Amino acid sequence: MYILECSDGFYYVGSTKYLEKRVRQHNAGEGANYTKKRLPVRLIYYEEFSRIDWAFNREKQVQGWNRKKKEALMNGDLSLLPELAKAYRDLE
Repeated sequence: MYILECSDGFYYVGSTKYLEKRVRQHNAGEGANYTKKRLPVRLIYYEEFSRIDWAFNREKQVQGWNRKKKEALMNGDLSLLPELAKAYRDLE
C-alpha cells in the first residue's frame, strides 16, 4: 500500500506488488486517471504486506481517511489515529 503526493498537494492511495515500477507508471501518465491530471507525483509513504489482498484492504481503509489522519499515519503519529477517526458529529 502506498501514498503518493500529487503536484496539486492531493494524496493518492494505491496498492501494488511492484512499487518502484508503479510509481514510474504513474509519472509516465500510465497510472490512474486521478494521477494523470496531477503529475508529477511523489512517493511519500508505503507499507509492505506479504499478500496483495491485505495491501488492497489496507488501501481501501486508508482511502476512506481524511487528510489529517493520512498525515498522522505518514508522520508516524499513530497515537493520533483514534482521535482523528471520530466523526464530526461525535465531537459536539
